[in-house]
Amino acid sequence: MHLLLRIVLSPNEARRLQLEELPESVDQLIEVLKERLQLERDFTLQFEDPDFGNSLCQLTTMSELPEGRAVLHLMWHSTPSSPCNLSDHSINVSISSLDTASVHSEDFRPSSSRQTLEQGSSSDSGKSSLRRDIKWPSPFPIPKLAYDVELKLRKGNDVYAKTKKTLDVSRDIKTAILDKLAQAIFDLRGGYPAKDEVASVASALVLKYPCLRDTDSITGCDSWLTSLRYKIGNFRAKLRDAGCNEVDVNRKRRGDGEDVPFTLKKPKRGEVNHVPEYPDHHDDNTLEEERLALVDEFKKRRRNMAEIRQKMELTFSLRRREIVEMQPMVLEVKERWPALFSLEEISEEFYRITSKNLLVTFRASLDKYVPRLLKLYRARKGTFGPEMEDLLDKLDEETSDIASQRKTTALRGLPIFIREDTSTFFLKCLDTDPADAVVQGVSVGILTVYEDDDATTSPTVRDVAVVLEGRIILHDLSDLQTAFAYLFGLLYAMNIEYPKLLKYTFEAIQTIFFELGSRCSQRIRSLKTKLLQ
Repeated sequence: MHLLLRIVLSPNEARRLQLEELPESVDQLIEVLKERLQLERDFTLQFEDPDFGNSLCQLTTMSELPEGRAVLHLMWHSTPSSPCNLSDHSINVSISSLDTASVHSEDFRPSSSRQTLEQGSSSDSGKSSLRRDIKWPSPFPIPKLAYDVELKLRKGNDVYAKTKKTLDVSRDIKTAILDKLAQAIFDLRGGYPAKDEVASVASALVLKYPCLRDTDSITGCDSWLTSLRYKIGNFRAKLRDAGCNEVDVNRKRRGDGEDVPFTLKKPKRGEVNHVPEYPDHHDDNTLEEERLALVDEFKKRRRNMAEIRQKMELTFSLRRREIVEMQPMVLEVKERWPALFSLEEISEEFYRITSKNLLVTFRASLDKYVPRLLKLYRARKGTFGPEMEDLLDKLDEETSDIASQRKTTALRGLPIFIREDTSTFFLKCLDTDPADAVVQGVSVGILTVYEDDDATTSPTVRDVAVVLEGRIILHDLSDLQTAFAYLFGLLYAMNIEYPKLLKYTFEAIQTIFFELGSRCSQRIRSLKTKLLQ
């Protein structure tokens, strides 16, 4: 006789358990629960009695349990705290909505069930670790999906085996798959899995269902990996709104599994709209529908730019809430908001946040400050070593497009003048070199690609690109100053902190070039004074 149980271990913790055989006695059932759930402390059992409106009754004999499925409450023996160090997380599965016959042994459950959580140190105010101490399975067991989704994927696999044609995944199927995977990951690792763990899930998915493989990526699962990361972040947000303590808004997870405290990123100085309220008569659902329509429109070959701009304006509050509160990766945002990474919308988004025109303001400031910056550089040329000297010597050797070269020199010399390290920011390579290797590991940077023409004095620039989080986000930009402007706009749009090695350079761009914020550091105040003399 099969028995499906919902085990309530604490007011905020519940487990689902299926027994293939019914124990003969309550004591045997307790032993089974201890073994399957890895519980150490003693307890008694109470069950929800359907004959009395699901009120709790002490379980004395197995015959008292309802047939097929039941809800059990564990009554711990005289301990002030949870005897198995359980978190406050609630993973409640409504048994009333489950059909016992539909539950199979293939349903995903960690091989060691839920192990106990490590207790936090006293310095952490008694909060338990968010990372469950369970070995990550390899390969990851993909949970059983809804019956209709499984049928479509099986047919897709058959077609793929014969023709190598992948399945055209609808939005409903993708959502169903991601929801299942996110729940499985949460069951095993909580709301903060490591990056390699999430990658193993995406890899296992396309291994089990090759019809879901990406046709334009080496791994075959890049798009699923990006979607899964964002789904986990969205899953955390929903649990947080529901009051789940395990995804406390005041904590975040590093890739190595260590908890580190944080607060939501503060608005940059000069931001007018950091996280604005939703428009009247709109909520999460209506704005999500607008976002999906926006994605569909942006995919078209002939885009209606007026409609894209209107929908980007309408969904601004939803986008800012996601970016500021969930802090997703740039690629995750690019998948959900592809229009945000068009040059037009970077400028529009910057205006929405700061009420400043991105390109017009930056170019006007360059025209104003470039002569004064170059004068400062030359006056103290010997103070900054060979790097500044080489920069100014190359400018003197230029014979074409002098105005553009002066602006480029002013921007490249700014961090040198402020005494900051540009080795990982101003990147360069030849057009015959693999750009991905150059930008790997770079959080924020600008890549200049030169033509491999053996030129020693004035090599030809083939491309200028913006780099964020180790990826080229924008390319085919006309010059360094344009790339600098769009990079600055993206930092605001993505709410990304300034790189530590160049924090004064970007502070100068913010407070001097864009006049955003009234306060600045002593170093930048000194520079501003020199420029205004």
